[in-house]
Amino acid sequence: MLASLAGANAKSYDAVLYNRVKAGATLLQAGYYMVKVKGDNAVFTAVSDGKNYTTPVKVDNDGSKHDSTVANVDALDGIVVLRSIQIGRSSITLEFNK
Repeated sequence: MLASLAGANAKSYDAVLYNRVKAGATLLQAGYYMVKVKGDNAVFTAVSDGKNYTTPVKVDNDGSKHDSTVANVDALDGIVVLRSIQIGRSSITLEFNK
């Protein structure tokens, strides 16, 4: 699902989605995105057209570093649903609402 997720800074990440993904109530098409955490929201900005997609996010910092970036997903009615992203080399997990 995620080809890459790389940290540009502490609250900004580059993401590549291979296919459609639902993050919270927001449906994202496949493509390249800049993801920024702003308060209680994650803002996905499509690199292709600059369009923003906002969805609620919980930022969890449990203090233990993740070895690699891991996207946790489920499939629901044929759609990939993004549940969380553990950010590699950090202790941050982005959790998306069901």
